[in-house]
Amino acid sequence: MTLLDPTLSRRAGLAAITKTLTAAGIDPAGSDARFLILGVLGLTPTDLALGGDESLGSEGAARLRSAVARRLAGEPVARILGAWEFWGLPFELSPATLVPRPDTETLVEAALARCPERSRPLRLLDLGTGSGCILIALLAELPNAFGIGLDRSLDALLTARANAVANGVGERAAFLNGDWGAAIQGAFDLVVANPPYIAREVIAGLATEVREHDPVAALDGGEDGLAAYRSILAEVGAGGGIAPGALLFEVGHDQAGAVSALGRAAGFGAAEIVSDLAGHDRVVALTPKPRS
Repeated sequence: MTLLDPTLSRRAGLAAITKTLTAAGIDPAGSDARFLILGVLGLTPTDLALGGDESLGSEGAARLRSAVARRLAGEPVARILGAWEFWGLPFELSPATLVPRPDTETLVEAALARCPERSRPLRLLDLGTGSGCILIALLAELPNAFGIGLDRSLDALLTARANAVANGVGERAAFLNGDWGAAIQGAFDLVVANPPYIAREVIAGLATEVREHDPVAALDGGEDGLAAYRSILAEVGAGGGIAPGALLFEVGHDQAGAVSALGRAAGFGAAEIVSDLAGHDRVVALTPKPRS
């Protein structure tokens, strides 16, 4: 690794880190280097732009050397920093939570599209809330909504609670420990879920950043990747105690058809499929059939 001397300027340090990551074949090296220098040194983009000639200093250089070594070993930037941005909001992470991904913003957008009157006092349920990013993003956009985030990991729930408070929606959010919908009953305007959907045998072949640093429980979707969808659909809608105005799932890029079929079999009407920015089917939105 290129030596990060304490006398180097922030701008020169950024260039050195970028060069090191590029040489290691890490892509995108430039953005990873920028995130590291901003996060590790506690800088804003404005700080870097206006104060780029300031030296790294002994402590800053040492922290950056450690962070770059971790990145070279395959650890994702978000894990190194312990936080990541989603929907323009900051989220703390823990070993029990996934790193929020841009694809998941498609789920938030699809849910908001079903809320033409955003000032209504809506009831939301987020199954498998993790860091709370989906629920908190929705609450940030729906000022009179109340939401419940459910997860089987207490560590994840503590992280989600802290994130709700930090993002100013703590008074409108509650967090519940349980397995999918088995721990709760009632009617909700929106039920959202980004469940584990990776087929078990595929996990060993995932990128190091995912395989070695994301919680396996948040990845493992069973033998065919659909186990969590089946469990949720057994508890939401006609077959269970949760009555949704709409149920929205994030799905793997090749799972929309299968999840739509599971929804129909569980008593929902025709599914709407929403694509992400890359053109992949990313969200399956299910609506209960109207009562005759």
